[in-house]
Amino acid sequence: MTGADEDLVRALHDEHAGALWAYVVSLTGDRVNAHDVVQETLLRAWRHPESLDPARGSTRAWLFTVARRLVIDDWRSARNRRESVHADLPERAVLDESEQVLQQWVLAQALTRLSGEHRAVLRECYFAGRSVADAARSLGIPPGTVKSRTHYALMNLRLALQEMGVTHR
Repeated sequence: MTGADEDLVRALHDEHAGALWAYVVSLTGDRVNAHDVVQETLLRAWRHPESLDPARGSTRAWLFTVARRLVIDDWRSARNRRESVHADLPERAVLDESEQVLQQWVLAQALTRLSGEHRAVLRECYFAGRSVADAARSLGIPPGTVKSRTHYALMNLRLALQEMGVTHR
């Protein structure tokens, strides 16, 4: 970069960067990204000094147009669909354990409405996380019976929950 180029970029920055940055923030709401857009806009001005000729129009208008187009291009690009970095961290969600406790209680009540065989197969397959073969060995029944009982146990559990007023979300 020559001395004249440096002077041009410095003069553009001093005269237009603040207003340009405020304009980009108003478009995007992203103060961090606005700095990048302003830098890219000034870089394009440096690369295309012929565009800054007063005979062609206002330098500020050209800069604002370039900045607006950069924002639009960024918005349209795949980069916009990726995760974005923000200066402020979001608030942490506070876990409300009462909902989980209530759901566990409702499920426990519904399970009491099932037969012992159905509760046993659900306990093995869902709560203990065993495979059908392991559950069959543990319960001393054939694997096909485990599958059948699991099917009917889940169907009866759904009915019990519906009778208790629980609806599917």
